Amino acid sequence: MRNGQPHPGDPQAEDSGDFAGELDGFDRLWTPHRWVYIQGDHKPADSSAGECPFCAAPDKTDEKALIVHRGRTCFVLMNLFPYNSGHMLVCPYRHVADYTDLTDEERIELGELTATAMRVERETAGAQGFNLGMNQGQVAGAGIAAHLHQHVVPRWGGDSNFLPIVARSRALPELLGDARQRLAKAWPQGDDK
Repeated sequence: MRNGQPHPGDPQAEDSGDFAGELDGFDRLWTPHRWVYIQGDHKPADSSAGECPFCAAPDKTDEKALIVHRGRTCFVLMNLFPYNSGHMLVCPYRHVADYTDLTDEERIELGELTATAMRVERETAGAQGFNLGMNQGQVAGAGIAAHLHQHVVPRWGGDSNFLPIVARSRALPELLGDARQRLAKAWPQGDDK
């Protein structure tokens, strides 16, 4: 909306009473940009490193790959399909699927980078909490099961509303590139942790 008036391209909710069939009481907020995720965009066709977006990311510029920080054995990048603003992923460079297959050095750095990501998000955006985790295997919900990645999802009071529940949509107030720039700029210099 602009000046209280609908603007072309603004998200539109549709009243369920306008549809044929039995009234269910839900409005519909159409989010066609989510279709790329549903279709599996950026997911590898197979489990090989040659098809993996996490293996391809370090060969690109930080801006293009949305990389926040490059460490010795792991790197941090923005999630292309975030649960919340500032949603980062910590990945080993090595194409490995299971946490138990990480080397001690990779496991330690993955933890250190997760902690640094939390500190930087608190300092730059005042995050009040975090959801941390990794889904091990496709049946556990891993979108890209072949390459381990730790989710770092910042949370704020009131950051969640009805949209994810009833509309399967998220309202994100910050563009991915802007979040990457904010986090990368604040990342401790010379910090390989």
